[in-house]
Formats: sequence, C-alpha cells, structure tokens
Amino acid sequence: EGVEEEGLLGAEEEDDYVAAEAGPDIKLFGKWSFNEIEIRDISLEDYIACKTDHAVYLPHTSGRYQMKRFRKASCPIVERLACCLMKKGRNSGKKMMAVRIIQHTLEIIHLLTDQNPIQIVVDA
Repeated sequence: EGVEEEGLLGAEEEDDYVAAEAGPDIKLFGKWSFNEIEIRDISLEDYIACKTDHAVYLPHTSGRYQMKRFRKASCPIVERLACCLMKKGRNSGKKMMAVRIIQHTLEIIHLLTDQNPIQIVVDA
C-alpha cells in the first residue's frame, strides 16, 4: 500500500509541475495580456516580439539587444518603443520616464478604443 500511495503522490506532483510549467499569465503593467495578441502581417512575425517568450511585466529588461546582428528583433516590442522615446535631447537615457509615458499612453488607448493597447501597438 505504501508504494501505491507514493506512486499516487508522484503523479500528483508531476501534474503540479506541468501546471507550473505553463506559468502565470504575464500582463504588461499588470493590466494587459500578451495571450490574445496576433500579428496580422505575416512578414513582420519574426521581427515583432510580443509572444510567450517575449512577454514582460515591464518594458525594462536591461537586455543588450544591439550586440549581435538581428538580436534586436527579440527585444519586446513595447521596450523598443520605450528605447525610441529616449533618443532626442533632454530625454536621452531616461528610460523610466519613457516607460511611464508609455504606461499612460496605453491607458488612454485602452479607454478610447476599449481594446488591448498592445494589439494597437502591434498593428501600428
């Protein structure tokens, strides 16, 4: 009987491990999910990183995406937008300010369109 109980416990632990492997639903800023995002242009699918591996809670990964050719394609799309906001003059290097601007902008987009703002960014 002890062996059968251990076998049952092992199966339950294995099921828990599989469920944990799927992981929690990652939401940008804790609000918008990456799950239902679809890239409508098939030619851009490799260059817009918004699927499971590239889903982030905040667009600030501190990754070095410029070190190799085409590695920036694996940078999350919202983080690429934040990096583009940091380019000119007094805004250069202020990533937290850019992230805050993006958060407010996505909130406004959500209120106006009542859609997932990540989808709007991907479509743009």
